[in-house]
Amino acid sequence: MAILEVIKSIFIEGYNSIVSAIPAEYFPVVNLLIFSIIISLYAIFTWKFYRSLSKKDLLKLDLRRYNTSSHPFLKKFFASILYLLEYIIILPFLIFFWMAILAIIILLLSEQQSANQVLIITAAIVASVRILSYYSQDLSRDLAKMFPFTILTISVITPNFFSFPRLIGRILELKDFLSGAIYFLMFIVALELVLRVIDTIINLSTDKDTSSEKE
Repeated sequence: MAILEVIKSIFIEGYNSIVSAIPAEYFPVVNLLIFSIIISLYAIFTWKFYRSLSKKDLLKLDLRRYNTSSHPFLKKFFASILYLLEYIIILPFLIFFWMAILAIIILLLSEQQSANQVLIITAAIVASVRILSYYSQDLSRDLAKMFPFTILTISVITPNFFSFPRLIGRILELKDFLSGAIYFLMFIVALELVLRVIDTIINLSTDKDTSSEKE
């Protein structure tokens, strides 16, 4: 903890020295430029976030095309392995990546929530977006877009939001993410597995009904 406090003090002292070197009449302009860039980068992230996470099939790898086995058993075996690799391993890690970035941003923007609270809130939002993506991509996209922009709006109008020392203090809380991150990763893997199984069962039932009607 002492080391983190030293790092915090170094950053704050460096920031204060830079600020003191800027003429007072130019400081509002510099602040305006910095936070305009921050808000623009946040908007770009949100745009990428909701367009990606709201899709039912985030990945377009189609690893099945690499299954060139002609033996029926081996073909099914390799198909299962590739399916597991794509949707149960790669996809959850991609979702967890988006969740981690969003959680870090929310932690920096928020003022009172602890790291664990931010993790729970973010995981709930990401899980809801993923569940809705199997129901309606439009609804999933709206939720994924609305929440980050709402957080930004609330944070910008909050007093002391433009405080650099507060921002540094929040950055030092990122270490608390490591203790709970593995549990949320396991939750995402389990959730995506359940959603994929349910979706597969529904698709198979629909295909059977369609075939019966044709006969």
